[in-house]
Amino acid sequence: MPKAKILVVDDDAKTVASIRLYLEHAGYEVTTAADGRRALAIARATPPPDLIVLDLMLPHVDGLAVCRSLRGESDVPIIMLTARSTEEDRLEGLDLGADDYVVKPFSPRELAARVRAVLRRSPAGAEDGPAIRLPGLVIDPARREVRVRGSVVNLTPREVRLLVTLARSPGRAFTREELVSRAFGDDYEGLDRTIDAHVMNVRRKIEADPAHPRWILTAFGVGYRFAERRGGV
Repeated sequence: MPKAKILVVDDDAKTVASIRLYLEHAGYEVTTAADGRRALAIARATPPPDLIVLDLMLPHVDGLAVCRSLRGESDVPIIMLTARSTEEDRLEGLDLGADDYVVKPFSPRELAARVRAVLRRSPAGAEDGPAIRLPGLVIDPARREVRVRGSVVNLTPREVRLLVTLARSPGRAFTREELVSRAFGDDYEGLDRTIDAHVMNVRRKIEADPAHPRWILTAFGVGYRFAERRGGV
C-alpha cells in the first residue's frame, strides 16, 4: 500500500521537525510548509496530500484563511494545530471545516494517533440514501447539500453527516458517544463534547432562531434528537 501523504504547515522549525519525526516513524510520507501561501500551493498540487496538519498562526496567509480556501475546493482532512484554545477559536475552526483541533503544547505521539484516526475514519452509509424532505428543510446526503427554505446553506462534510444521522431517526435521543460513532466513525478520538460545538454550528446555519431550535433539539440528560416529522414538502 502506498504511504499516506501528510502536509505539515507550521512556521516553527522545531515543531515541524518533531511532527515529521513521529509521522515518518508511523509510516507516513511528510511534506512541510512554513507559510500559508506555500501550504495552498502544495495542497492544490497533483497528487494532493491525504491530510493536512495546519497551524493557525502563519505568515502571509493564516491557517483559518487556508482552511477556508481549501474547504471551498476539496474535502481533504484538516487537523488544526494552535495555541489558541478558547471556545470561540474551536468553533471558528470547526465552522470552517476542520476535522480535529489539537491545542499546543501537544504530544507528537497524540497528534500521530489523531492523524491515524482521521485517515481511518469512514462513517458507513452517512452519504447514502434518498433526500430527506421536510417543510422548509431538504437534506440530500448523496449530494451533501442542505437547503433551508429553498436556499443552499454551507455545511461542512462533518456537519452534513451529523445532520443526516439525526434526521434519519426523528424523535430518537442520541447520546454524544452515539453521534460520534455514527457521524464521525468509530476511530474518532476527539472529545465527545466536540459534538456540542458542531450542533451549535449546524443550528446557527439551519435554524431561524438557534436559541429556540425547531429541528435539532436537546435531549436533556442524554444528548440530542431531531424533531419528529409532521409531513413532507
